[in-house]
Amino acid sequence: MEKQVTIIGAGLAGTEAAWQLASRGINVNLYEMRPFTKTPAHKTSMFAELVCSNSFRAKGLANAVGLLKEELRLQGSLIIEAADKYSLPAGGALAVDRDLFSEYITKKISSHPQINVINEEMKHINTGELCIIAAGPLCSDSLARHISELINEHNLHFFDAAAPIVSKDSINFDLAFWGSRYDKGGKDYINCPLNQEQYQAFYDQLIAAQVQPLHEFEDENYFEGCMPIEVLAGRGIKTLLFGPLKPVGLTDKQGEQPYAVVQLRQDNLAGTLYNMVGFQTRLKWPEQKRVFRMIPGLEKAEFERFGVMHRNTFLNSPRVLLATGQLKEYPKLFIAGQLSGVEGYVESTASGLICGINAARIAKGSAPLVWPQETAHGALMNYITTTPTKGFQPMNITFGLIPALKTKIRAKKARKQAISERALNTLKAFSDVHR
Repeated sequence: MEKQVTIIGAGLAGTEAAWQLASRGINVNLYEMRPFTKTPAHKTSMFAELVCSNSFRAKGLANAVGLLKEELRLQGSLIIEAADKYSLPAGGALAVDRDLFSEYITKKISSHPQINVINEEMKHINTGELCIIAAGPLCSDSLARHISELINEHNLHFFDAAAPIVSKDSINFDLAFWGSRYDKGGKDYINCPLNQEQYQAFYDQLIAAQVQPLHEFEDENYFEGCMPIEVLAGRGIKTLLFGPLKPVGLTDKQGEQPYAVVQLRQDNLAGTLYNMVGFQTRLKWPEQKRVFRMIPGLEKAEFERFGVMHRNTFLNSPRVLLATGQLKEYPKLFIAGQLSGVEGYVESTASGLICGINAARIAKGSAPLVWPQETAHGALMNYITTTPTKGFQPMNITFGLIPALKTKIRAKKARKQAISERALNTLKAFSDVHR
């Protein structure tokens, strides 16, 4: 039995993992390269620094991230404890005073007798010792190279270019139709056809829509290898017709070739989520909803994830990761946070909590756990470890990842509340068994 675990990175995932381990009597060596080695995004040397927004997103059990936060509370999360303690008025969201939030976590971690903070850059990982890698999306070049060597280079990505994902139930099949180009591969895609007038209206709004500004550490040249759809459209009105909206090889319900077609491809094994093929974008999220709902068949689309394009180091997790957070080939190594393929503050925290608890179990001679899929924690880990590996992209928690209720509930809010109540009851039972 090993009574010590190494953690690389003192962000949200790393500090949460450290807290879970220390709370279970396990000694932790927590490596954080700041302040001696800086990153282009961090401004301070404090732990769990919020480098982008100060919001942990929506509160309440009618929202999936609200459910995830409540599950974290039930499991003794340090991050959510700090967020609740230093919350700010923000309507239906949980926003925090970012400085007080980080100061609190830094003090709690630094003063814990079983956590040893080491301000050094970790460049090499010992695969024979328990270690949680939580170095974040901007991990050092040296560490990224070593991770790449361990898991094979093609399984490590350095740029997040994700298309929007919509709920299948929200697609209008009076207009959309199933099919593949030239009938190859069966009816694998959902196709949304546009006539010339509809395409012109969509195109005009697309090129005029507002985009997210680049972070100061990002270079627009990053986008050349995977062009945002709005940039591609800006090259000419017909450019998309020879790219992601090309209609060739497809026939609509009337047996005719549409003027343009938007295709959606299955994104999870359950077949409840579909991503918009070729629609990686930097449009602001409200603009994505407004413009993409102009597409016939998507007028009432529910977006389970909006498109994003930014620098982000992450693994092709379905190939290399287990639902316990362990690497398949190196069971003593855990991957937590955005490196693991989760997206967002709360999701990174949840990943860190799972890795911390499981590393503690292994250190004590017990088997690691897989959280039930009916919980937000389990659904998130299931997604990043079982989704199709081709084109895998990071994901936020959504209700679309959680198995549906056996009983149909028509009212959307009531249905989500019921899913959350089932998740919390399932988690309580799971926690009682595995105390």
